[in-house]
Amino acid sequence: TCHGLAALALGDPTAKRARRLSLNPLRHIDWFGLLMMITVGFGWAKPVPVNMWKFKNPKKGMAITAAAGPLANLLIAFVFLFFYGLLFIPLTRLGNTGGYILEMIYITAYLSIALAIFNVIPIPPLDGSKVLYSFVSDRAYTKLMYYERYGMIVLMLGVLLLSRTNLDPLGRAAYWLCLLYTSPS
Repeated sequence: TCHGLAALALGDPTAKRARRLSLNPLRHIDWFGLLMMITVGFGWAKPVPVNMWKFKNPKKGMAITAAAGPLANLLIAFVFLFFYGLLFIPLTRLGNTGGYILEMIYITAYLSIALAIFNVIPIPPLDGSKVLYSFVSDRAYTKLMYYERYGMIVLMLGVLLLSRTNLDPLGRAAYWLCLLYTSPS
């Protein structure tokens, strides 16, 4: 939704016309991505439709639109960590129920941070690639866009390889950021 709102603000109504400026999760489900999430633990939603040629500056507009997603994830994490800190003492007095609520707040912040970190990886179709591409020449940009269709294969192979190891760089980074904001100073 944030990608679509950013694109709309920059002059592209494509997501609005496709009725994708919605918080209704059913409008964003990619059924194959959901099936993959259920079966292998890694999935995706439908990409928000954007027509970069509607922007005054297509590369810059695409970079801003792409950056809107991870920035929204960080904003969500910040809000939930704020409430975690604000509600920590009152909720711990409620016993198990309060503990479960705190855990849900923390997990939401953690997952939002992990999604933001994951999405800034500069491998297509992730948002980081679109931001990175905005810094290259127009000729290089055209070439990179041509090869973008293979990015999902590279991404899936990377996720598959990481899942076979004990490495969890995204989880560790998200955990560290959550600790940074929830630990007493």
